[in-house]
Amino acid sequence: MGQGAALLLVIRHALAFLAPLLLAACERQPDTPRVRADTAEAVFVWPGVHPAPEVKARTVYLLDGEVRKDGPARLHRLRMGTPRLRGRTLWLVVRADRLDWTDATRAAILADLAQWRAAGNEVAGLQVDFDAATKGLSGYAAFLKDLRARLPKDMRLSITGLMDWSANGDPQALAQLAGTVDEVVIQTYQARSTIPGYEAYFARLEGFPIPFRVALVEGGQWQAPPGLEGHPMFRGYAVFLLAPARLSVPPPVVATRSPLSKS
Repeated sequence: MGQGAALLLVIRHALAFLAPLLLAACERQPDTPRVRADTAEAVFVWPGVHPAPEVKARTVYLLDGEVRKDGPARLHRLRMGTPRLRGRTLWLVVRADRLDWTDATRAAILADLAQWRAAGNEVAGLQVDFDAATKGLSGYAAFLKDLRARLPKDMRLSITGLMDWSANGDPQALAQLAGTVDEVVIQTYQARSTIPGYEAYFARLEGFPIPFRVALVEGGQWQAPPGLEGHPMFRGYAVFLLAPARLSVPPPVVATRSPLSKS
């Protein structure tokens, strides 16, 4: 038998020995936790998405419109009519691609806030959904400080945030944000799936100075990193709802207190 043939025979025997062990190891792995919406305490609802009847979240973030990067900086309304959700706390969300808002832009947003409240809704305030680069937090803080001054005194200000802020954010810029916004909702997903390696970001969250929620995507994988839920600034989770046709996981069977299920 040639040397090459002998080596091939050894490899075959090794694979035959290892295959049952690998299969058994796979069978012993626990089910991957999946994010579910029916037990969520807060949800994001974008236009075109209709929450299932079992979704009973007390806090709802509703996308009202966008300030797009093309053309003049104006509010493009995406929601037809005024929501009427009694018994829920609403946040009016504006998705922004730019920060050069005009007086007309801000006036349109303030008018929608007033209209939502006049319709009998409990409106907590405004959330700005803007992907501010970590190195640009200082400028973003200045924009938010000006915006906050224009909001009614009883309206709160929320923003979405990137996980990288906790790891590499300038402490001085974060302190500026802490004095301006009421909460940060830290996004853990991108393009409908959980960002891999999120544990490393949350491991450096110890000194984060702002009250925060953690945004999870419905059906995405998630296991709370050690210490997260005991963080003094942690305020819970918010689940981003997907249209039913886009969900890739079966509906949950067993209810739990956390927004997780086993797939």
